[in-house]
Amino acid sequence: MGLYTFVGPFLRLLSPEKAHGIALTSLKSGLLPKKKSLIDPILQQTLWGMTFNNPVGLAAGFDKNAEVPDAILGQGFGFTEIGSVTPKPQPGNPQPRLFRLTEDLAVINRMGFNNEGLDAVAARLAARERKGIVGANLGKNKTQEDAVADYVAGTKVLAPLSDYLVVNVSSPNTPGLRALQSKDQLAGLLKEVLKTRDDVVDQGTAPLLLKVAPDLTDEDKTDIVDVALETGIDGLIVSNTTIDRPYHLKSANKVEGGGLSGQPLFEPSTQVLREIAKQVDGKIPLIGVGGISTADQAYAKIRAGASLVQVYSALVYDGLELVGDINTGLIERLKADGFDSITAAIGVDL
Repeated sequence: MGLYTFVGPFLRLLSPEKAHGIALTSLKSGLLPKKKSLIDPILQQTLWGMTFNNPVGLAAGFDKNAEVPDAILGQGFGFTEIGSVTPKPQPGNPQPRLFRLTEDLAVINRMGFNNEGLDAVAARLAARERKGIVGANLGKNKTQEDAVADYVAGTKVLAPLSDYLVVNVSSPNTPGLRALQSKDQLAGLLKEVLKTRDDVVDQGTAPLLLKVAPDLTDEDKTDIVDVALETGIDGLIVSNTTIDRPYHLKSANKVEGGGLSGQPLFEPSTQVLREIAKQVDGKIPLIGVGGISTADQAYAKIRAGASLVQVYSALVYDGLELVGDINTGLIERLKADGFDSITAAIGVDL
């Protein structure tokens, strides 16, 4: 039993945003004891020229303003992702905007890219020692009509300070954002971002990934894969939160607007991952996100084509001990299935 077994129930008596603030403060202050990263050769892999000691990362949304990337890495994650960051600071949507669906082990958020803006985030990233893998998730300001300009601005500033970049056009909480996933708009956006990235960093550094929604038609998926391969981006993150509401949700908060994450997202996001992985056919790496709260679920994402996985919502219910549990469980499952490395298991169920 870990610390969260005792602390978690008290945190869940608070509003979700207040509990999130306490978690950030605890990490900043060093109150949480560091957890030694589980290092086992079976979990290690090299992607984009970087060595990932384990495949479990923290998804964007927790550390929006790059306040605690090193403290997060000190909890045993193989990598972490800050943001989403917009060029100008913005408050996001009115509160309340974050809701627990405890009976469903889920979360709904309509945060709206609340963050302190590029200058504040860049200052923090520039001040840290470059240890561990830290990605930056880019968004656009709500009032900006020229979306490309915002993603280019974010790339220009954060590419030299991050280990990878993510173009996030899949949040449901910024009006019109998901329309940027359409084929022509997406191709134009990614080409400009790639050009900017290549202008500000050496070739082969700051790989560019695209984060996509789970709510995609078959045509959408084909278009996104075609654009990803044609433009030459470095990977895809599958997937963001869903605007769908499965009929079996039990919590009263299921009526809230925003993106749904957590357990109900596991099956649909894994299905989208599987379909995109088939079309990508190993040409670029994929990161699997959505509903992971056990080693079995992380392993299922890997077998469905993910090289890496990310967690977030499950930490609300299981705490940071979950990271070590997933990695330990992955080692057991890989060995039980006769794999000598995690790379050998990627996509075996396709």
